[in-house]
Amino acid sequence: MLLIFPSLAYAIILIALLAMSKKIARSHQDQQDKDQDDVTLAAIGLKNQESIGLQMIIFILLVLHGLVCFQDIVTPEGIVFGFAQALSLMAWVGVAIYWMEGWYFNLRGMMPMILAIAMFSSFLPSVYQGAVLSTAAVVSHGFILHFITANMAVGVLFLAAIQAILIGWQEKNLRSQFKEKNAPKLNFSHVLLLGQKKAFLEQLPPLVTMEKVLFNMIGIGFVLLSIAVFSGVFFSQELFGRPLIFDHKTVLSILSWVLFGGVLFVHWKNGLRGSQALKWILGSFAILLLSYIGSRFVLEVILQRA
Repeated sequence: MLLIFPSLAYAIILIALLAMSKKIARSHQDQQDKDQDDVTLAAIGLKNQESIGLQMIIFILLVLHGLVCFQDIVTPEGIVFGFAQALSLMAWVGVAIYWMEGWYFNLRGMMPMILAIAMFSSFLPSVYQGAVLSTAAVVSHGFILHFITANMAVGVLFLAAIQAILIGWQEKNLRSQFKEKNAPKLNFSHVLLLGQKKAFLEQLPPLVTMEKVLFNMIGIGFVLLSIAVFSGVFFSQELFGRPLIFDHKTVLSILSWVLFGGVLFVHWKNGLRGSQALKWILGSFAILLLSYIGSRFVLEVILQRA
């Protein structure tokens, strides 16, 4: 029962965020005829208060989600891990990075997507229990380093993937302002942003800032992923007597590592950015996610065995 508490908390905050966004939009509309300077000062003060309040709420969610993750993974029977625990931990790391970035950048436009994914991911361990890991693996220093850095890398790159999606929507939103206004269409992006797509996108920093933060996150994620890949080699040597086991997880992990490294190199060398960069980033993360949860998902969901 304890496992569903984070998902319920995320759902409540999502609903509150939607209600608050509509209220703020109406308030701004009502104040458009007033003195512009007064409106601007009032809006800045209101945003600062809201930002601090949201940061505190996210911190409480992080503590709750983190405690439940710990209790779900570290059990009396041993370390339990499966695709559901992996996704929940990935979401927790992503929310934690978002919370830290939130003190420096106004990233409120990312909040609906992050909370929605965290809500779904934190609910999964209540349905799929995972499996107890080998005792020999748990006591291995190579495994511990690999486990920590791999989960941190996936969490950071998960947040980078969300930001890449939002940058793509931001670009489309800017281009659409130069075209004729058509009737609003209900699509996947509107659903993920709670029907407030334009309002949330306008709250994001400029595209240049968003791209700078994006590639900084990818750089951090790539370093963590590099440590995870190479610590996995030592872990494999220690446990199985050979440095590499060429299964799908190893191949996909190395492939995603090469792709993320390539994206960073081409960005540094030739200034890769825009839609081409976003496609490569999302493709690289999709491969990483397959390597991270692919086999566990097949075993636990499709074949229904741990």
